[in-house]
Amino acid sequence: MRTQVCIIGGGPSGLLLSQLLHRKGIDSVVLERKTRDYVLGRIRAGVLERGFVELMREAGVSQRMDAEGYVHDGTLIAYDDRTFRVDFAKLAQASVLVYGQTEVTRDLYDAREAAGGKIVFNVEGVSIHGADSDAPYVEYTVAGTGERIEADYVVGCDGFHGVSRQSIPASVRREYEKVYPFGWLGILSETPPVDHELIYANSSRGFALCSMRNANLSRYYIQCPLSDSPESWSDAAFWDELKRRIPEETAAKLITGPSIEKSIAPLRSFVSEPMRWGRLFLCGDAAHIVPPTGAKGLNTAASDIHYLYHAMVQFYRDGEVEGLDRYSEKALARVWKAERFSWWMSNLLHQYPEAGAFDQKMQRAELEFLETSEAAQRVMAENYVGLPY
Repeated sequence: MRTQVCIIGGGPSGLLLSQLLHRKGIDSVVLERKTRDYVLGRIRAGVLERGFVELMREAGVSQRMDAEGYVHDGTLIAYDDRTFRVDFAKLAQASVLVYGQTEVTRDLYDAREAAGGKIVFNVEGVSIHGADSDAPYVEYTVAGTGERIEADYVVGCDGFHGVSRQSIPASVRREYEKVYPFGWLGILSETPPVDHELIYANSSRGFALCSMRNANLSRYYIQCPLSDSPESWSDAAFWDELKRRIPEETAAKLITGPSIEKSIAPLRSFVSEPMRWGRLFLCGDAAHIVPPTGAKGLNTAASDIHYLYHAMVQFYRDGEVEGLDRYSEKALARVWKAERFSWWMSNLLHQYPEAGAFDQKMQRAELEFLETSEAAQRVMAENYVGLPY
């Protein structure tokens, strides 16, 4: 098989790139190791930056998102039974959109299938060859049959555990990592959200987040030790702990119910440089991971897609390679700013086991400064809604 761009990974970033390229007449094939139903069964975040929203519109897949997504013009920060609001619309002249990653992926699958896009599911044994040559190709098997795709370029959208990053020689890669000493215990419940905006809560008992997917589907998180397991937390214990970590007024309004999904996510920051080796490009979790604090994971993948998509259009339309040559540089510059913001929010809101009295005073001073300083809130707002591409 021959294509212009072979994309490894059928999640939202790989599908978005494929759809954007299709609309510019550039052919691609997407390889996915699972089934469509499996991919759509993943529970993920759903806060979309302004740049991601515009990419969805440019890809022609925004109709349902625009109709069903919830515009958030701000967010709430709580500590010591106090709550203040950071006004995105006023301070950054922009907003974010709450629309689940599962729905983003569904819309992209529907668009690719309607356009006759080539997506191969249940692939195994993927290997990348000749990435540092002018003739890269990808080999894989489906149902025991070996296949080969020749392409101009290969794009790795296959996540942290995928083959793409590992295909760049260790002598070329430099990896940076910070592992946080706690996780997030999250539940999904068919209950109305406690507030129409997200609430980030700093508590002496640990961090908490009140979020939502829609008017009848809520997502809540609490900081927990990495040694915990979802099975060790009953629904009743979770709701009781959540109420202890959010302001009393908010807790009094909280509507609880059975969880329909419960999991613990460890927190880490990770960046691999460079994001290009020859004709192989990395996007999203294949190259970097951010803590979920601040909702930058999916959005940082989208910024990668923005840079790579425009670079490929420039190449196929004009024969210009500058965008491809500078892809890693541009993508990493924005990635590190997103890493900084997630690191800052994580430090602001969580309780660290090793924190001493001085660290606790500094965290409290930072919260008070953010509450009282419009300049500090503007910096947070500009980062939360998404820095310009």
